[in-house]
Amino acid sequence: MTDLDLHAADEQYMRRAIQLAGQGEQLGEIPVGAVIVCGGEIIGEGFNQPITSHDPTAHAEVVALRAAANRIENYRLVDSTLYVTLEPCTMCVGALIHARIARLVFGTTEPKAGAVVSQSQLLNASYFNHRMSMQGGVLAEICQHQLSDFFRRRREQRKLCKVDQSLK
Repeated sequence: MTDLDLHAADEQYMRRAIQLAGQGEQLGEIPVGAVIVCGGEIIGEGFNQPITSHDPTAHAEVVALRAAANRIENYRLVDSTLYVTLEPCTMCVGALIHARIARLVFGTTEPKAGAVVSQSQLLNASYFNHRMSMQGGVLAEICQHQLSDFFRRRREQRKLCKVDQSLK
């Protein structure tokens, strides 16, 4: 696959992850979506669901990992690429390593809790026995806007609730 083909595929799958993030947002979840691809085929998808599923581990990446592992009936997702709209956290990086994901592609960084490039660089930790390649910044602006618009609307809703309560 040429660099141009890889770039086009990265954008295609990231757009699907962005769509999935939108599904989560419709449920009131923080809009993060993830897609796992192996051999040019989507084998797992997910979006953030910790609120609706009452599961603190139901991050988009973990939901997608579970779906992919169930689909191929193997907990090892060798030769797979995970696309996610937001830089993974510590928990998700650990899950990607244990699943033996070959490549991680993310949209935007997570300055507060990102565990790939922002706060820690866990993929570079020498104590892990698995290495994966990484590409960040794919459709970063779209991913960032999706998140910042969500949080802006949430802040505005909270302000309106406070105003409504003060009028009572």
